[in-house]
Amino acid sequence: MGLQALLHMAYPPQCITCGARVTSDFGLCGDCWRETPFIAGLVCNHCGIPLPGEEADAPVLCDDCLTIARPWRAGRAALLYHENGRKLVLALKHADRLDLAHPAAEWMFKAAQPLLSPDMLVAPVPLHWWRLVQRRYNQAAVLSGRIALLAQLAHCPDLLQRPHGTGSQEGRNREGRFANMSGALTLHPRRADRVRGRHILLVDDVMTSGATLAAGAEVCLAAGASAVSVLVMARVAKQA
Repeated sequence: MGLQALLHMAYPPQCITCGARVTSDFGLCGDCWRETPFIAGLVCNHCGIPLPGEEADAPVLCDDCLTIARPWRAGRAALLYHENGRKLVLALKHADRLDLAHPAAEWMFKAAQPLLSPDMLVAPVPLHWWRLVQRRYNQAAVLSGRIALLAQLAHCPDLLQRPHGTGSQEGRNREGRFANMSGALTLHPRRADRVRGRHILLVDDVMTSGATLAAGAEVCLAAGASAVSVLVMARVAKQA
């Protein structure tokens, strides 16, 4: 009997959300799987939000992305940010549940298939240094590193910097979010050569208005990136 089998006997795999017994590590039980809002089918090509209708040959956009100029080429999300999707993001972000990065990155990697190209450079949205000290890790960097590994792409965890604290985006309207992030991100001074002519895949945990990802994409494009695509664990959607 192998070591992995012995470990499973001693410590049976548990559902990552409720703790129920499951058959494999980093899995969801049947009930939690049904309650987790995975995104599938027709989605907005810019932000990944699900849309009504059947998948089309040509890219389609949601109402928001028809009215907001997105500086990136395309975007995808693995989950909607409600119910179990919200619980998983918050657990990864604030509860030291780094184990959740394993399944989350696999879900994101699957969602990102239409975006991926061999020349891509994967990079996370950065935290301000003081927020990083408080949290001890950047959840976007943890996700981006695993996604780069799964996709066999180059990874640059410090491509972008956030030299000044921007505070929380929570409670701000769309205009306030974009204003708060204007000029908030910069390129690492020693990473310019890694951007020029490259397609950048920017990774974050959540997209709400897209202001943070837009700020990062604009920095990359100004530094000579050939294109930027974005990938998030969860997309916030307007609730009916």
